[in-house]
Amino acid sequence: MTVALAPAKLNLALVVGPLQKNGKHELATVFQRIALADRIELEPAPALEIEGFAADTIVRSILEALAERAGVEPRWRVSIEKKVPVAAGLGGGSSDAATALRLANAALDEPLAPSELIALARPLGADIAFFCLYGPQLGQGDGGELSSLSLPQDYSVLLALPAGVVKYSTGEVYRAFDERRGERGFAERRAALLSALSSVHRPSDLAHLPPNDLADSPLSARLLELGAFRADVSGAGPAVYGLFEQWGKAERAAQAMAAAAEVWLSEPSW
Repeated sequence: MTVALAPAKLNLALVVGPLQKNGKHELATVFQRIALADRIELEPAPALEIEGFAADTIVRSILEALAERAGVEPRWRVSIEKKVPVAAGLGGGSSDAATALRLANAALDEPLAPSELIALARPLGADIAFFCLYGPQLGQGDGGELSSLSLPQDYSVLLALPAGVVKYSTGEVYRAFDERRGERGFAERRAALLSALSSVHRPSDLAHLPPNDLADSPLSARLLELGAFRADVSGAGPAVYGLFEQWGKAERAAQAMAAAAEVWLSEPSW
């Protein structure tokens, strides 16, 4: 049996453009891992089994793709211990898939190269491709064109999942974006993101990144009132993050937010 953690991610910025011919939106986003993580176990089995999360489809799909590419039978048992909130914009399912992919690949007699794993992952989602790499990444195109970023890592993260919020699917969030013609001005917003990234040297500089194009939340304003230097929705939401320069401030903010949201304290992870 092999074991690894599958960390959540934040979209520290998400600028979304028009729908492309491949059915995906053009975008520019900043991916950052955090320490909040699921736990993945993988061991040999007579056939492919996924335990611990009945709603999984993505881990199964990526392991079937690996087995086909490697010319082997998908004979693994994967156990998932969920800690990352589901369908919250934090990439938990994609991280589970990327982690299981790495563990299964390492168990092959002839493991695939990292570039081959990314190529396998990309059709199933840009988030999976990101989790096959390390460190912060800038995602462009449909999010799968990844390039490494050097970003500060010395801050604290407070995650808040609003109580009673309706969790819309990612597809529904994008449809609402299209209906309000949210893609207008994409080139200018992308240029502003790239310009802001070039000036990030310390944690507080992340405050200058543009806001999420897909979703917003009143909890962002509340987190800023409580001392966060940046607060926004991650991905398609509904999870909201606040970034704090001091762990103590994040703890006090978590206490203040506990009546309105489920909260987690975390930190950046490489």
